[in-house]
Amino acid sequence: MTSLASTADRHEPVAWRVLVALGAFKIAFHLLAAGPLAWGYMTDELYFLDTIDRLDWGFVDHPPLSIAVLGVVRAVAGDSILALRVLPALFAGAMVVLTGLMAREMGGRASAQSLAALAMATSPVHMSMAMYYSMNSLEEMLWILTAFLLLRILNGGDRRLWLALGLVMGAGLLNKVSMMWLATGIAVGLLLTPERRWLSTPWPWAAAAIAGLCFAPFVWWQQKNGWPFLEFSRNAAIYKVGWVSPLEFLRGQIEAANTPAAPLWIGGALFGLMSREAQRCRVMAWAFATVFAILAFGGSARPHYLAPALSIAFALGGVAVERFAQARGWVAPVMAVAMVVGGIVAAPLAMALLSPERTVAYQNAIGIRPREELQRGGLLPMHLGLFFHAEAVLKPLTEVYRGLSAEDQERAVILTSSFGEAGAVNVLGRKRGLPASIGRHNQYWQWGPGDASGEVTIVVHDSEETLNRWFTTCERKASIDCIYCMETMQREAVYVCREPRRPLPELWPEMKNFG
Repeated sequence: MTSLASTADRHEPVAWRVLVALGAFKIAFHLLAAGPLAWGYMTDELYFLDTIDRLDWGFVDHPPLSIAVLGVVRAVAGDSILALRVLPALFAGAMVVLTGLMAREMGGRASAQSLAALAMATSPVHMSMAMYYSMNSLEEMLWILTAFLLLRILNGGDRRLWLALGLVMGAGLLNKVSMMWLATGIAVGLLLTPERRWLSTPWPWAAAAIAGLCFAPFVWWQQKNGWPFLEFSRNAAIYKVGWVSPLEFLRGQIEAANTPAAPLWIGGALFGLMSREAQRCRVMAWAFATVFAILAFGGSARPHYLAPALSIAFALGGVAVERFAQARGWVAPVMAVAMVVGGIVAAPLAMALLSPERTVAYQNAIGIRPREELQRGGLLPMHLGLFFHAEAVLKPLTEVYRGLSAEDQERAVILTSSFGEAGAVNVLGRKRGLPASIGRHNQYWQWGPGDASGEVTIVVHDSEETLNRWFTTCERKASIDCIYCMETMQREAVYVCREPRRPLPELWPEMKNFG
């Protein structure tokens, strides 16, 4: 099939020693953070654990694959913090190796492969994403597999790899809808390069059909349930992220991807788009540029949204630096040292490596505080503060519940305002004797109040005025004190409310909180 390949299938030797060493170090580094250094469960992990027993083809805020995978993990290894984080750590190491292999597919020799892999290994946003179990770590792995398979195909690989590409993209869509961004980028890359000739064959269309079939159950679930994902996405963009200008987005990416690595990945993207030497990887350059443009000009992208595509830019950058450094032998070593130093500096703010107190002191000393959402975090960066939400809400809830009479305890139900709070109650609160939680947020609202009467409701909320519209009486019983948590949680309190003004199923539409 060489007539349809962008180049003959010729490759440089793989720098296996460097790639495997970097990948192994990455895995060990993350397992250390998931074991002895772990702070606790992250809110997303508790939400996902609570969702396993109610697995469906879709949810308000995401497709089902990450939940199904976590169900397998729990069945095999349990639900300890370490068990949950082994898979993200393995993915992190594999992505380091695959980024180096992508550079090889782009024509890079050992130094290009090593630089690309090192950029991935030292990237703060990828450290953060691999620190806990969520759909994001799975998303990154599926994106890089998609990019690698496409490069293999374009470099003369077996045309049947298109079918594997379709399966991987389908899995990506069934994990997170954002795979559509990469699919759009690939389509643009094919159309704007000589590789458009592939579109006259059945193979790309077969891949698209396979991906669509994989995604169809989630679309069916959304249609059946009134398209809640669209409402969730709209609310999240407006109320959580807010307006992000293209310049702010670029600035956020430079920090997220390791500031010293900026010349590598930005230069790599430009190299891929404009250099004659980059014909071999032009499709991937357009794919990355398209994803970047969608996010930068969409106006509501969080810093980590581009993370799955950065492996493409890292690989392009490795090749670009290698070409540039042919007559300047010092460039590649200086770039490598700068990325290592940048990664070391950023690591304590990307991951839970120090104690919370020392992390705050370190953050204040170096003066870095990334913007993640409209709502401000506590003393810690927001993604690290999320490790403290569970205990912050469980402690006062437990005290309030135990202060009720035996009769009230028998009738009590807990109503929470966020999925993290509901997950914490239902996963960890059981061991403390707490009743089950119903919730207003995202999928918990979709599941409804069940058979809860609401006669005695322990509520976590930030507005007593709102509660008085729902219940006849509400008494504030405890505050939520968490200097590390998000600003929204610091405003919340625990109330005991009695006698809903209308039956709970009738009040439920007013309680909905998607976003």
